[in-house]
Amino acid sequence: MAPRSVPAASASGSKAAAAPPPSPRLNATERRVALEVINVEVRNCQRCGELAASRTQTVFGVGNLNPRLCFFGEAPGADEDRLGMPFVGRAGQLLDKIIEAMGLKRDDVYILNVLKCRPPNNRVPAEDEVENCRGFFERQLEVLQPEFICCLGATAAKTLLHSGFSLGKMRGRFFTVGNAQALVTYHPAYLLRNPAAKKDTWEDIQMLMRAMGLPTK
Repeated sequence: MAPRSVPAASASGSKAAAAPPPSPRLNATERRVALEVINVEVRNCQRCGELAASRTQTVFGVGNLNPRLCFFGEAPGADEDRLGMPFVGRAGQLLDKIIEAMGLKRDDVYILNVLKCRPPNNRVPAEDEVENCRGFFERQLEVLQPEFICCLGATAAKTLLHSGFSLGKMRGRFFTVGNAQALVTYHPAYLLRNPAAKKDTWEDIQMLMRAMGLPTK
């Protein structure tokens, strides 16, 4: 689900091309089957030799299969690698609080990452690893067809938006990705290290809430 059009003040800075017609919307059973097909491919993937050799298990995604909102992160950590679910460690607990502050539940949204395997020592994903996983998360998003995507951190934002801009320059506006509106904010793991940035993140989340028609405080 690559960006098909972006605002004039876009991450790429280039003129947006006309978006192709949307893919047919699948029903619940079709979505579940389509996602499981991708998940089987992910579990069997050996494209990144280092990651395939060191992983405990792959981490595909979890949540509502008919979501208005997807949260898109960077890569699994140690807890995620152990349990096979995204955002279940300390950063995941903070993400849960953010979701609750929006007036939603974790089951209302879908959560996925750029990478499906944990990089050793939680290092930043390498470019070739991102490209090896790109087809998986783009197909996930194509099946899910969310209205909104919240990119958590620079890796997720730069990957989804094909942008070289810093996270700071991408915050505060929406980008069109397929049929979804994407917003960029800080990764919960960054917020644990830099609590002062929670204020900026809450501003981003309130912007998202207003776009979704959710009440803000």
